[in-house]
Amino acid sequence: MRLLLVEDEPRVAGFIAKGTREQGYAVDIAIDGEEALYKASITDYDLFILDVMIPLKNGYAVCKELREQGIKQPVLMLTARDGIDDRVAGLDCGADDYLSKPFDFKELLARIRALLRRSREVRPARLEIADLTIDTSSHTVTRAGRIIPLTAKEYSLLEFFVLRAGTLVGRADIANHVWDENFDPFSNVIDVYVRRLRKKIDEGFDSPLIHTRRGEGYIFSVASQVEK
Repeated sequence: MRLLLVEDEPRVAGFIAKGTREQGYAVDIAIDGEEALYKASITDYDLFILDVMIPLKNGYAVCKELREQGIKQPVLMLTARDGIDDRVAGLDCGADDYLSKPFDFKELLARIRALLRRSREVRPARLEIADLTIDTSSHTVTRAGRIIPLTAKEYSLLEFFVLRAGTLVGRADIANHVWDENFDPFSNVIDVYVRRLRKKIDEGFDSPLIHTRRGEGYIFSVASQVEK
Protein backbone atom coordinates (compact mmCIF):
# COMPACT_ATOMS: atom_id res chain seq x y z
CA MET A 1 0.00 0.00 0.00
CA ARG A 2 1.30 3.47 -0.91
CA LEU A 3 0.50 6.44 1.32
CA LEU A 4 0.86 10.20 0.91
CA LEU A 5 1.80 11.95 4.15
CA VAL A 6 1.14 15.71 4.07
CA GLU A 7 2.98 17.31 6.99
CA ASP A 8 5.16 20.44 7.05
CA GLU A 9 6.85 19.78 10.40
CA PRO A 10 10.01 17.78 9.55
CA ARG A 11 10.27 16.05 12.93
CA VAL A 12 6.66 14.85 12.85
CA ALA A 13 6.85 13.86 9.18
CA GLY A 14 10.04 11.90 9.78
CA PHE A 15 8.57 10.10 12.78
CA ILE A 16 5.39 9.07 10.96
CA ALA A 17 7.18 8.12 7.74
CA LYS A 18 9.77 6.00 9.54
CA GLY A 19 7.15 4.15 11.60
CA THR A 20 4.79 3.44 8.68
CA ARG A 21 7.65 2.33 6.43
CA GLU A 22 8.74 -0.11 9.11
CA GLN A 23 5.25 -1.60 8.84
CA GLY A 24 5.75 -2.18 5.11
CA TYR A 25 3.96 0.85 3.67
CA ALA A 26 5.49 2.89 0.85
CA VAL A 27 5.30 6.55 1.94
CA ASP A 28 5.70 9.79 -0.02
CA ILE A 29 5.83 13.15 1.79
CA ALA A 30 4.40 16.53 0.78
CA ILE A 31 5.10 19.65 2.85
CA ASP A 32 2.30 21.92 1.62
CA GLY A 33 -1.15 21.76 0.09
CA GLU A 34 -0.11 22.52 -3.47
CA GLU A 35 2.54 19.79 -3.47
CA ALA A 36 0.00 17.34 -2.02
CA LEU A 37 -2.51 18.02 -4.80
CA TYR A 38 0.18 17.73 -7.47
CA LYS A 39 1.42 14.38 -6.15
CA ALA A 40 -2.14 13.11 -5.86
CA SER A 41 -2.67 14.01 -9.53
CA ILE A 42 0.24 11.90 -10.78
CA THR A 43 0.25 8.94 -8.36
CA ASP A 44 -2.44 6.46 -7.38
CA TYR A 45 -2.27 6.50 -3.57
CA ASP A 46 -4.14 4.04 -1.35
CA LEU A 47 -4.53 6.47 1.56
CA PHE A 48 -3.79 10.09 2.53
CA ILE A 49 -2.55 11.23 5.96
CA LEU A 50 -3.30 14.93 5.92
CA ASP A 51 -2.31 17.51 8.52
CA VAL A 52 -4.74 20.42 8.80
CA MET A 53 -2.27 23.27 9.38
CA ILE A 54 -0.06 23.16 6.27
CA PRO A 55 1.16 26.04 4.05
CA LEU A 56 -0.39 27.36 0.82
CA LYS A 57 -3.61 25.36 1.13
CA ASN A 58 -4.71 23.94 4.47
CA GLY A 59 -5.78 20.35 4.98
CA TYR A 60 -9.48 21.13 4.71
CA ALA A 61 -9.02 22.78 1.29
CA VAL A 62 -6.81 19.93 0.06
CA CYS A 63 -9.29 17.28 1.17
CA LYS A 64 -12.16 19.16 -0.47
CA GLU A 65 -10.25 19.42 -3.77
CA LEU A 66 -9.31 15.74 -3.70
CA ARG A 67 -12.97 14.82 -3.44
CA GLU A 68 -13.97 17.32 -6.14
CA GLN A 69 -11.41 15.68 -8.45
CA GLY A 70 -13.05 12.30 -7.89
CA ILE A 71 -10.27 10.88 -5.70
CA LYS A 72 -12.07 8.51 -3.33
CA GLN A 73 -9.21 6.95 -1.38
CA PRO A 74 -9.43 7.34 2.42
CA VAL A 75 -8.23 10.56 4.07
CA LEU A 76 -7.06 10.60 7.68
CA MET A 77 -6.83 14.14 9.07
CA LEU A 78 -4.24 15.02 11.72
CA THR A 79 -4.45 18.17 13.82
CA ALA A 80 -3.57 19.69 17.17
CA ARG A 81 -7.03 21.27 17.23
CA ASP A 82 -9.45 18.80 18.79
CA GLY A 83 -12.61 20.87 19.19
CA ILE A 84 -15.91 19.47 17.99
CA ASP A 85 -16.21 22.17 15.31
CA ASP A 86 -12.76 21.26 13.98
CA ARG A 87 -13.68 17.59 13.70
CA VAL A 88 -16.95 18.42 11.99
CA ALA A 89 -15.13 20.68 9.51
CA GLY A 90 -12.72 17.88 8.65
CA LEU A 91 -15.46 15.32 8.15
CA ASP A 92 -17.62 17.75 6.17
CA CYS A 93 -14.83 18.41 3.67
CA GLY A 94 -14.66 14.70 2.89
CA ALA A 95 -12.25 13.20 5.42
CA ASP A 96 -12.88 9.63 6.56
CA ASP A 97 -11.29 9.88 10.00
CA TYR A 98 -9.79 12.47 12.36
CA LEU A 99 -6.92 11.99 14.80
CA SER A 100 -5.83 14.66 17.30
CA LYS A 101 -2.18 15.38 18.12
CA PRO A 102 -0.44 14.15 20.15
CA PHE A 103 -1.43 10.58 19.40
CA ASP A 104 -0.17 7.10 20.17
CA PHE A 105 1.51 5.64 17.09
CA LYS A 106 -0.26 2.30 17.62
CA GLU A 107 -3.58 4.11 17.28
CA LEU A 108 -2.43 5.75 14.04
CA LEU A 109 -1.52 2.35 12.60
CA ALA A 110 -4.85 0.86 13.73
CA ARG A 111 -6.76 3.68 12.03
CA ILE A 112 -4.75 3.25 8.83
CA ARG A 113 -5.57 -0.47 8.79
CA ALA A 114 -9.26 0.23 9.45
CA LEU A 115 -9.46 2.80 6.65
CA LEU A 116 -7.70 0.52 4.18
CA ARG A 117 -10.19 -2.23 4.97
CA ARG A 118 -12.98 0.14 3.93
CA SER A 119 -11.25 1.38 0.79
CA ARG A 120 -11.92 0.40 -2.81
CA GLU A 121 -9.36 -2.39 -2.58
CA VAL A 122 -10.47 -4.32 0.48
CA ARG A 123 -7.69 -6.08 2.34
CA PRO A 124 -9.09 -9.06 4.27
CA ALA A 125 -7.71 -9.96 7.69
CA ARG A 126 -6.56 -13.30 6.27
CA LEU A 127 -5.31 -14.07 2.77
CA GLU A 128 -4.94 -17.63 1.48
CA ILE A 129 -3.74 -19.13 -1.76
CA ALA A 130 -2.87 -22.82 -2.00
CA ASP A 131 -1.00 -23.66 1.22
CA LEU A 132 0.17 -20.07 1.77
CA THR A 133 -1.55 -18.04 4.49
CA ILE A 134 -1.06 -14.36 5.36
CA ASP A 135 -2.34 -12.65 8.50
CA THR A 136 -2.56 -9.01 7.36
CA SER A 137 -2.78 -7.65 10.90
CA SER A 138 0.29 -9.35 12.37
CA HIS A 139 2.09 -9.74 9.01
CA THR A 140 2.60 -13.42 9.80
CA VAL A 141 3.19 -15.63 6.75
CA THR A 142 3.05 -19.42 6.73
CA ARG A 143 3.29 -22.03 3.99
CA ALA A 144 2.25 -25.61 4.64
CA GLY A 145 2.23 -24.73 8.33
CA ARG A 146 5.81 -23.44 8.25
CA ILE A 147 6.40 -19.84 9.37
CA ILE A 148 8.16 -17.81 6.66
CA PRO A 149 10.18 -14.92 8.14
CA LEU A 150 10.05 -11.84 5.89
CA THR A 151 11.39 -8.30 6.04
CA ALA A 152 8.87 -5.44 5.89
CA LYS A 153 9.54 -4.85 2.18
CA GLU A 154 9.39 -8.56 1.34
CA TYR A 155 6.06 -8.75 3.14
CA SER A 156 4.72 -5.75 1.21
CA LEU A 157 5.74 -7.31 -2.09
CA LEU A 158 4.17 -10.65 -1.18
CA GLU A 159 0.90 -9.04 -0.09
CA PHE A 160 0.82 -7.04 -3.34
CA PHE A 161 1.25 -10.27 -5.34
CA VAL A 162 -1.40 -12.18 -3.38
CA LEU A 163 -3.99 -9.39 -3.66
CA ARG A 164 -3.50 -9.58 -7.43
CA ALA A 165 -3.20 -13.36 -7.71
CA GLY A 166 -3.73 -14.60 -11.25
CA THR A 167 -3.08 -11.15 -12.73
CA LEU A 168 0.02 -10.12 -14.66
CA VAL A 169 1.78 -7.28 -12.82
CA GLY A 170 4.65 -5.33 -14.31
CA ARG A 171 7.60 -3.56 -12.72
CA ALA A 172 5.80 -0.20 -12.92
CA ASP A 173 2.79 -1.59 -11.03
CA ILE A 174 5.05 -2.98 -8.33
CA ALA A 175 7.08 0.23 -8.05
CA ASN A 176 3.95 2.38 -7.78
CA HIS A 177 2.47 0.41 -4.89
CA VAL A 178 5.37 -1.18 -3.01
CA TRP A 179 8.06 1.52 -3.33
CA ASP A 180 7.87 5.28 -2.81
CA GLU A 181 8.94 8.26 -4.93
CA ASN A 182 12.62 7.65 -4.11
CA PHE A 183 12.59 4.43 -6.14
CA ASP A 184 15.12 4.37 -8.98
CA PRO A 185 13.35 2.91 -12.06
CA PHE A 186 16.71 1.98 -13.58
CA SER A 187 17.79 -0.18 -10.64
CA ASN A 188 17.31 -3.93 -10.37
CA VAL A 189 15.95 -3.75 -6.82
CA ILE A 190 12.56 -5.25 -7.78
CA ASP A 191 14.26 -8.25 -9.40
CA VAL A 192 16.41 -8.68 -6.30
CA TYR A 193 13.40 -8.69 -3.99
CA VAL A 194 11.45 -11.07 -6.22
CA ARG A 195 14.38 -13.50 -6.12
CA ARG A 196 14.60 -13.21 -2.34
CA LEU A 197 10.87 -13.75 -1.99
CA ARG A 198 10.88 -16.68 -4.39
CA LYS A 199 13.69 -18.31 -2.41
CA LYS A 200 11.70 -18.02 0.81
CA ILE A 201 8.22 -19.07 -0.30
CA ASP A 202 8.89 -21.35 -3.29
CA GLU A 203 12.13 -23.24 -2.66
CA GLY A 204 11.51 -26.57 -0.94
CA PHE A 205 7.82 -26.68 -1.87
CA ASP A 206 6.20 -28.77 -4.61
CA SER A 207 4.36 -25.98 -6.43
CA PRO A 208 5.96 -22.59 -7.15
CA LEU A 209 3.68 -19.59 -6.70
CA ILE A 210 5.69 -16.80 -8.35
CA HIS A 211 5.90 -17.11 -12.13
CA THR A 212 7.79 -14.85 -14.51
CA ARG A 213 6.58 -13.75 -17.93
CA ARG A 214 9.76 -12.50 -19.54
CA GLY A 215 9.70 -8.88 -20.62
CA GLU A 216 6.26 -8.33 -19.09
CA GLY A 217 6.23 -9.05 -15.36
CA TYR A 218 5.07 -11.61 -12.83
CA ILE A 219 2.01 -13.72 -12.09
CA PHE A 220 1.28 -15.10 -8.64
CA SER A 221 -0.65 -18.32 -9.14
CA VAL A 222 -0.93 -21.92 -8.01
CA ALA A 223 -0.67 -23.17 -11.58
CA SER A 224 0.42 -21.12 -14.55
CA GLN A 225 1.29 -21.63 -18.18
CA VAL A 226 3.65 -18.64 -18.18
CA GLU A 227 7.28 -19.05 -19.09
CA LYS A 228 9.51 -19.21 -16.07
